Amino acid sequence: MAEEYTLDDPTLLLHDASDFAHLPGVHSDASAKAFLDRFPLPVIINCSIQPTSGSEEIRMFHVLFSWLKSVLQTKADVPGVESTLVACLDRIFSTKHGASLIPQYMPFVQVGLRADSQVVRCLACKTVSCLLENFDENTVPAAQLIVEYDIYLLLLDCLINGNEQVATASMEAIKNLAGSSKGMEIVFPANGNEATHLRNLAARCSSLGRVRVLALLVKLFSISNSVASVIHNSGLLNLLETEVHNTNDTLVTLSVLELLYELAEIQHGTEFLSRTTLVQLLGSIISNTSMESILRSRAMMISGRLLSKENTFMFFDESCVKTVVSLIDERLGSLESQDADECESALEALGQIGSSTHGAELLLLSSPPAARHVISAAFDRQGHGRQLAALHALGNISGETRPENKIMLNNEAEEILQHLIYESASKSPKLTPSGLFLSVLQQDAEIRVAGYRVITGLVARSWCLIEICSKQEIVNIITDAHTETTKMDGLQWPWLILCNLAFEDWYTLFHVFEMDKIVSRDDNKGLILGEPLVSSYFFGGVGKEGVWNVIQLLISFQPTHLGDSFSSSSSSSCVVGKEGMEAKYNCCKAIHWFFTSSSKLASDPALTGIAEKLQEAVKRGPYLARKLQEAQPVVMTAERF
Repeated sequence: MAEEYTLDDPTLLLHDASDFAHLPGVHSDASAKAFLDRFPLPVIINCSIQPTSGSEEIRMFHVLFSWLKSVLQTKADVPGVESTLVACLDRIFSTKHGASLIPQYMPFVQVGLRADSQVVRCLACKTVSCLLENFDENTVPAAQLIVEYDIYLLLLDCLINGNEQVATASMEAIKNLAGSSKGMEIVFPANGNEATHLRNLAARCSSLGRVRVLALLVKLFSISNSVASVIHNSGLLNLLETEVHNTNDTLVTLSVLELLYELAEIQHGTEFLSRTTLVQLLGSIISNTSMESILRSRAMMISGRLLSKENTFMFFDESCVKTVVSLIDERLGSLESQDADECESALEALGQIGSSTHGAELLLLSSPPAARHVISAAFDRQGHGRQLAALHALGNISGETRPENKIMLNNEAEEILQHLIYESASKSPKLTPSGLFLSVLQQDAEIRVAGYRVITGLVARSWCLIEICSKQEIVNIITDAHTETTKMDGLQWPWLILCNLAFEDWYTLFHVFEMDKIVSRDDNKGLILGEPLVSSYFFGGVGKEGVWNVIQLLISFQPTHLGDSFSSSSSSSCVVGKEGMEAKYNCCKAIHWFFTSSSKLASDPALTGIAEKLQEAVKRGPYLARKLQEAQPVVMTAERF
């Protein structure tokens, strides 16, 4: 006979659920199973909906669902019940074991997707994602369950009518659904008159709903080349162009331009966007002086990103690219100091176009060369943001982001690049390029990072290498271990650890941790990760296996002090994640490499000191500002008396 369950006192369940939900790290299948096993049976009696069959753990899982449904529908007055149970279920579904139980409770997923509570709707959307991500081939196909329970229509409703978190979770679920062939048939129905067809959905939505549908299209477009092809062939990309043409609502237009900016970043996007009139549309916005400045700025940025890839000229006609460059050049010529933000966007767009070899050559060989604006602004200290954008753009044009075999341009472009830099120097009080470089490196940290990038790219040219070596002050700054203090963001720390681990450099590993305050030192517990306390390991004697555990924790755990730093972008998109220490070290390595490759400079006795400084700085690495020192007692013996 089936045992009856109910929950008169939710305190114990809430306590266990809260502990489970907030336990640091990623839950394993074993931990999810253990949670269901130790669910307190004494407090579960007379549940309104009973399981008719299945194991005891499925019964427990059923109780969680049933109680959540009951509590949320009756609005039980239990503080924190909704958030606690939702967080707990979310962690359970994130495991394969939890996801394997979802097919048995699809009616509850339906209830969740229709719930008044936005938190519950968000959980239901995430549950669908978990079902699709952890699909077991031995069970009923996930796409079949989606159809049987009309889940897709409910997901679309969450997309249009849910809050921001619900809409985001819904998009992710639909993206996961479109990742399979059966799911593609649901998301892109053959019958264009279907109510769920995205074109029809967008037509009957509010402006906010349309923007969300377009955001879903961009997310789907990013899945694969085949999905992008379906979107293009169905004419859905035209929805984006149509919305940009509609200038009645500046905020909507700006939102759609942001989506186009994301679309332009997708690797296979260039091929399909080249078949549309998007570039012509962007050109018309850039040249339209009656439009809002922010719209022109975004149009320039999208153009720059779209035309920045090495394969750009395989799909876009060169005359089309030249037209865009010409329009940006004209805007820069007319702007001067009128609109700083638009000027910075134009400079960054040119830098993006110049990041490819062909693009850099086009900027230098156009008549007059569009790169002249970049070089002029890069060494002009009148506007900080303008100079910063120009320096990063010049770093791209000079080849800092390109592979070593693609740094150099054709002879004519190289001559123009050299001429423009020497011309800029001659018009300044510095008189020489080395004077310009030194001036940049003597400014604030942001400008210095951009300056390091410029030198890293330009030093591949013999004339620039000679200029650098002729100025001892430049070498001193670049080789000084204490010049920079900022490092790359938290997401890259595991890779740094692995690099240090490969060399068995325990001191470096510990020192780097201390500098970023990711760990603290405790004499009794060893290394302690993050805050609150997550785990601890003894620093000495753990071997590679122990440090690997630390690495695994770092990968799975985001220390609270990092916040959202890893998700934000810097002022220049080309240098996200590259900070002062790394930029300076890369610059130092580049100078050292080309210096040692030049037999003429390497054999010059007058430059021996420079060679030694470069060698020492490269050997030291980017992070070790101090050498290994013996530990010293805090209190000397004599001081105790």
